[in-house]
Amino acid sequence: MKETNLLKKTAYFHLPGLFEFYELYRLFLPLFYEHREYFYDWCEIRSIYGAPSDCLWGGGRTSFGGEDPEEVLALIHQYGISGHLTFSNSLLRKEHLSDAKCNDLCALFAEKRGVQNGIIIHSDLLLEYLKENYPGLYFVSSTTKVLTDFEQFVDEVKRDEFRYVVPDFRLNKQFDQLQKLSVTEKGKVEFLCNECCSFACKDRKRCYEAVSRKNLGEKDFEHHCTAKDLEEGYRFSKAMKNPGFIGIADIQEKYLPMGFTNFKIEGRGLGSALILEFLLYYLTKPEYQLVVREKIYLDNMLDLF
Repeated sequence: MKETNLLKKTAYFHLPGLFEFYELYRLFLPLFYEHREYFYDWCEIRSIYGAPSDCLWGGGRTSFGGEDPEEVLALIHQYGISGHLTFSNSLLRKEHLSDAKCNDLCALFAEKRGVQNGIIIHSDLLLEYLKENYPGLYFVSSTTKVLTDFEQFVDEVKRDEFRYVVPDFRLNKQFDQLQKLSVTEKGKVEFLCNECCSFACKDRKRCYEAVSRKNLGEKDFEHHCTAKDLEEGYRFSKAMKNPGFIGIADIQEKYLPMGFTNFKIEGRGLGSALILEFLLYYLTKPEYQLVVREKIYLDNMLDLF
């Protein structure tokens, strides 16, 4: 895709797998920052989000990351990238707030080490607790709230507690209404670009709640997805056909000119090979995609499958 000299705005990406894909980012980030000629000059990495395995406050997806949090933060802060803990469990109760592992992570992420870190959050109970106990953090309203009503979404954007708000992907193309947001409000919207879930899905909230219950150790509330092509799993080619899909042409030609600059890539529950394809598509110039792919694939320290 050709770049344009007329474009003055920067697209800021929020990438998946802070803990889950640490080894991939350990290889990719030096490439991105030391070989900027490989990558679009209109994009930057603003945050990487995720959570270690067995986090009570976790939500959205069941995490499997096992990397040392100190090493994770050292890597991303080296490049001025914010870390977002995905603590979007929607079913937390007061007794869950004392969880030692999650509190220790928040204390670590709240330390002043340069770039500020944040929490992706669903529960207002947890939000009030974190505001009081970890004022060094900022907050992102999670897409697990499934804000499909535009007025409810606007109300969420207007909340002072949140630096960013991730709407349901089905609001992505409601341009007539999106255009009416103020400049400040547009700066808070973080669009989910590559969702593969059916545009007509009515079970999305129940799906997220099932993950929340699983993280709380409640095993008797499995959600059974009824999608016809469930057995195929995630397919980027299928996501590209989704009515809510946001591609690089959309970002350059529609969203940036409208004043929207924040874009979230999903994929915490996927494999490193597929995450690499997202990084190639959204960040890498076509003529350098093979170069970047080879540099990552040929590193014997990384298992992409």
